[in-house]
Amino acid sequence: MHRPTMMVVKSPEEIARMRRAGQLAARALEGVARAVAPGGVTAELDGLAETFIRDHGGVPSFKHYRGYPASICVSIDDEVVHGIPGTRRLREGSIVSVDLGVYLDGVHGDVARTIPVGEVDEETRRLLQVTAEALEAGIREAREGRTTGDLGWAIQQVAEGAGFSVVRDFAGHGIGRDLHEGPEVPNFGTPGGGVALRRGLTLAIEPMVNAGGLEVVVLEDGWTVRTRDRARSAHFEHTVAVGADGPEVLTRLNGTAPI
Repeated sequence: MHRPTMMVVKSPEEIARMRRAGQLAARALEGVARAVAPGGVTAELDGLAETFIRDHGGVPSFKHYRGYPASICVSIDDEVVHGIPGTRRLREGSIVSVDLGVYLDGVHGDVARTIPVGEVDEETRRLLQVTAEALEAGIREAREGRTTGDLGWAIQQVAEGAGFSVVRDFAGHGIGRDLHEGPEVPNFGTPGGGVALRRGLTLAIEPMVNAGGLEVVVLEDGWTVRTRDRARSAHFEHTVAVGADGPEVLTRLNGTAPI
């Protein structure tokens, strides 16, 4: 949605607030995921998320951000990111990537997941599994002394090692008081390259993995990104705090009941 700028190291108190925002985002996403089903309307998923977020004291981070018209992004099949909810109905065998952010107590949490609509084919299941594994590989590198190149390389190795491609035109980013902060967190890289990670940085790590080629295009609505070759794409994301002893995933559901 926007290129990040300045890096901001967070205090323990700020990370505690981001933990609360992240947990609310995780609960909202879990509720949306439960509602995904054949015949569902994408705008209804958007309304479900917005109502839950606002009822729990938060504000949808995406709504009106740089003109974006909805509270969540809903990207279907060959759409990579930033799909706008509307009148479309979900179809059996499709996949839907849901990306949402929560602004709470002055900070943001950002999370995404690609969800199967009913039963999907084996190759699609593999795409989702590999993308989730790529995210976990990236998260493991989010520690003091590593670099964004280490993180991107870890993601790239998992995705490309499985025969898929990683999107290079869009990337993860720092997050905190602003939805997009520095550093940019690409899903590819060279070990030791990029920006050094410091304790207290908070990152939105979000591999976007395509079943086909890596090239993407932006549609006429100015937001929706899809694969150029129309192959399917998956998107998983967590907000992560960089620590000396390892990463803390702020948007991993901690057992609190979802919607």
